[in-house]
Amino acid sequence: MPSLPQSCDVLVVGGGNAGFSAAIASAQAEAKKVVIIDKCPEDWAGGNSYFTAGAMRTVHDGLSDLLSVVNNCDDATSKIIDLDPYTREDFSKDMARICLGRSDPHLSKILIDDSNGAIKWLARNGIRFQLSFNRQAYMVNGRYKFWGGMALKTQDGGKGLIEDHKRAAARHGVQVFYSTAATRLNRDPISGAVISVDVEHASQSFTINAGATILAAGGFEANPRMRSQYLGPGWDLASVRGTPYNTGDLFEIAMRDVSAKQAGNWSGCHSTAWDANAPANSGDRAVSNEFTKSGYPLGVMINADGLRFVDEGVDMRNFTYAKFGRAILQQPQGIAFQVWDSRTIPWLRDEEYRDAVVEKLRGNTIEELADRCSEKGMQNRSAFIQTLREYNAAVYKHREENPNIKWDPAIKDGMSTQSSSSGLALAKSNWALPIDKAPFIAVKVTGGVTFTFGGLAVNPETAAVISSTSMNEVPGLFCVGEMLGALFYDNYPGGSGLTSGAVFGRRAGTAAAELARRLDVKAKEKYAVVGARL
Repeated sequence: MPSLPQSCDVLVVGGGNAGFSAAIASAQAEAKKVVIIDKCPEDWAGGNSYFTAGAMRTVHDGLSDLLSVVNNCDDATSKIIDLDPYTREDFSKDMARICLGRSDPHLSKILIDDSNGAIKWLARNGIRFQLSFNRQAYMVNGRYKFWGGMALKTQDGGKGLIEDHKRAAARHGVQVFYSTAATRLNRDPISGAVISVDVEHASQSFTINAGATILAAGGFEANPRMRSQYLGPGWDLASVRGTPYNTGDLFEIAMRDVSAKQAGNWSGCHSTAWDANAPANSGDRAVSNEFTKSGYPLGVMINADGLRFVDEGVDMRNFTYAKFGRAILQQPQGIAFQVWDSRTIPWLRDEEYRDAVVEKLRGNTIEELADRCSEKGMQNRSAFIQTLREYNAAVYKHREENPNIKWDPAIKDGMSTQSSSSGLALAKSNWALPIDKAPFIAVKVTGGVTFTFGGLAVNPETAAVISSTSMNEVPGLFCVGEMLGALFYDNYPGGSGLTSGAVFGRRAGTAAAELARRLDVKAKEKYAVVGARL
């Protein structure tokens, strides 16, 4: 590996999807020397991006628009796919609805408008895409029905995405240095521009001079203190889904050194149903995203007191999974039990629920299942049994009144617990099948924190960081990925996080390269004038 450089045109701090996107875009915009540093060791490369399922939400015109970028759909398969276009209006409505109308409109518009172009740009750079048959489609009546406005994923998930990014970066001459942590941003005393970054590498301190610096070091989801401080009490106990190296250091460095302005939902995060037996303080790189337990729309979730606590069918899974982890953590002991019967067990995704990756609690009766759950933390066995009995009765009442409604997991089918004669205090609004056909299984889950929503304020056009003192851009400093604030609030449309990293990484990388070129030209002009005088 080459020695750590003393200078470069563009320095990217953080090596996940956003950081690699920024670095590659800088190189393509003719930055002469682009460097990525990451405080993690190389065997943890990829940040949180490595741990994702690789889903990316994008505007598209339907199947024909996506076939050019995917590698897993032959002609015969394409003829049995139902995939509606996902328009700018569709994406915009989902952002407004899921983020409670709080997403910065300029950031949101750029995310949406640039999404299709960013996907195709990634594909041109060697990122391998596939149609997400396993996660975003159900086979119904012999046809693949895609749902939830999302259809694309990267081959081999986040692992494949990072492998492809690393290959693309190498082709573009981008140098990557691991075990290298940023410790200070240094400014020119006259212009106020960020001109260098102090780093620690191999137990030594160095300074890297840079024409432009891009912050892409992730959120604070792996920092128990910051989680408790910003997300609230109890969040220090949340399970960490991804890298243990996203500890929020660079937020505090940027606020300390350049008065970077905070923006966005600092008390909000992406958190999902997560295997209660998973490691507590980091993801497992071998199991990766398979600890996710997102089959709850097919059944019910019951807390340790034996009670349901969310409407499992309120919306499509990819619009609810990022907030239901918070709901689970708010329950007694921060746990819940997902429950299914033999009707829906076959519909559970193998990568999340196969025996090799999850402990299944089994019973031939509801009572036996209650016993197994009681052994794993269920505190009120009788309430658990009563909850399922009341749920089943409500489902049958609805079916009696609505005999023509058909269960369809690919749409909001309206199969509910609510009828004119009765209903539950907490409805299940869609996909409500009875849970009374043996055998039964349950899986114990907790809340897993994925990434935090609070970040830094930026110019949406370039992702340049804004100063909290001047309210102007901090010259030479950009911010992307999880560090970019004001895009997601309370929740997010599934798959839009990786898309955001690519969209704003691409913009920041291009702007940083242009800035570095201007500085290089000015330096050459200055030296030319000095030389002429001499």
